Amino acid sequence: MSSRLAVVTGASSGIGAATARHLAREGFEVVCAARRTDRIEALAAEIGGRAVACDVTDADQVAALAEAVGPRLDVLVNNAGGAFGLAPVAEADTDQWRRMYDVNVIGLMQVTRALLPALVASGAGVVVNVGSLAGRTAYEGGAGYTAAKHGTRVVTETLRLELYDQPVRVCEVAPGMVRTEEFSLVRFGGDQERADAVYAGVAEPLVADDVAEAITWVATRPPHVNIDELVIKPRAQAASHKVHRA
Repeated sequence: MSSRLAVVTGASSGIGAATARHLAREGFEVVCAARRTDRIEALAAEIGGRAVACDVTDADQVAALAEAVGPRLDVLVNNAGGAFGLAPVAEADTDQWRRMYDVNVIGLMQVTRALLPALVASGAGVVVNVGSLAGRTAYEGGAGYTAAKHGTRVVTETLRLELYDQPVRVCEVAPGMVRTEEFSLVRFGGDQERADAVYAGVAEPLVADDVAEAITWVATRPPHVNIDELVIKPRAQAASHKVHRA
């Protein structure tokens, strides 16, 4: 019997790379999809998977990903996403907002649309969308990102309604504060000092493996079990705006 097949977008670092490793340990052949070819090729070689270069906002590249996946897919992890900037609405950068919507909502839609036939064909497909605590609450300076992640959440809920009679489960894992090597660094345009300040004084933020383990658990429940949403935060974070710092 052939191994189960999973696709992880945004697999070049952070939660995506960790998820690919966890799924591989569970016996999945993992298609590692991301823009940075060198990183996903190294990851695929490490875990015995496949690397497919894919910018989820590019329709042609998404079509090529679907072609590479083939007619059957067991698990899709829509992890590609990101935050850009932390400006208030009055000073918002339009291009940053567009980029956030493109990757967190449009990209997720394009990949899901392209791979849905293969998920249905598996007879027990699972879509796990990586949302965020930002998809549930607002905070100053975060309107562009929170709007995009609220979009991720609502697309997930809508897809579940639309596929209620199909053999596909639709789930969301929504992390709070996760310290990865790139998320805040990208958000602040490479400003390491600002990125480090996000986690200053927080003894134990989540790390990528914490979230990857949760994603893998959601994706490997029995076919009749749907985990609609799983919100995961570090103990130090009571809410987006309330974090214990030593």
